Amino acid sequence: MRLLRSLDHLPDDLQRGALSIGNFDGVHRGHARLVERLLAKARDLGGPAIVFTFDPHPVRLLRPESAPPPLTWTDRKAQLLDELGVTAVIAYPTDEALLALPPETFFQRIVQDALAARGMVEGPNFFFGHNRAGNIDTLATLCQQADISLEIVPPIQVGGEIVSSSRVRAAIQAGDVDLARQLLTRPYRVRGMVTHGAGRGAKIGFPTANLEAIDTLLPAQGVYAARAFAPAGNWPAAVNIGPNPTFGEQALKVEAHLIGFAGSLYGQPLELEFLSRLRSIHPFDSIAALKAQLTHDIAAAQQIEATQPEEEEDTVG
Repeated sequence: MRLLRSLDHLPDDLQRGALSIGNFDGVHRGHARLVERLLAKARDLGGPAIVFTFDPHPVRLLRPESAPPPLTWTDRKAQLLDELGVTAVIAYPTDEALLALPPETFFQRIVQDALAARGMVEGPNFFFGHNRAGNIDTLATLCQQADISLEIVPPIQVGGEIVSSSRVRAAIQAGDVDLARQLLTRPYRVRGMVTHGAGRGAKIGFPTANLEAIDTLLPAQGVYAARAFAPAGNWPAAVNIGPNPTFGEQALKVEAHLIGFAGSLYGQPLELEFLSRLRSIHPFDSIAALKAQLTHDIAAAQQIEATQPEEEEDTVG
């Protein structure tokens, strides 16, 4: 995976190719179609296929109060784009100076001067430059003047609706990780650090890893079948997002029971990939009833995870 965070001293083999600019949040199937056409254009040009994205998302600087939680962190985004076949991802540091550039200046400095692009691939709702003043028509004019070929890729639909990062976000916020899985190129994933919890799970025979410092959108409250990625390996998991009402606790927690794992994960990074929602959260009349339900949840999570293809060599570390 080639992930760059600057345009300074750009290697020659990353110039004079095909370029796509955008946020690529989540790397959904619409993004995959863009990349497919980007690769085709790069082959025609005999150059690299470059994705130029922003870190952080511009809206986090322009309107931080209304910025939605991201769907992917930068390294994960680059990994997903690498899997689709791009040559390199440039995660350019977003700052006030960049956002103040007029569309024509942005195009000149990024597309022509830095990357010397000979082809571009974008969707029809592409905007760029100060106050998003540049649109796809602006880009078409600039590309024509610079003798840069431009391909506009129409959005794709799943279930009769356009695939977009907003649609993915809505599905995750509703707990519909099954739909999110259909819209994304990979099942939805979050990351965090394992911290000490109350230890109740271990006391009743179901130890959990408590996850904190999650920096992306969290699915709705519920119990999920998942796959856990730790530095030592991968395991199927049953994940609880929400409070522990049986014990009178109302604070939201993210707790993952790694099926078949024995050992300690405290202080380590952990990633959770959500495969399906199993049920909602509700209190149980007794510890015995809770244990019976957890046994059922774990069996269901293990069965669901066993049917999913694994990502090769994918561990955290």
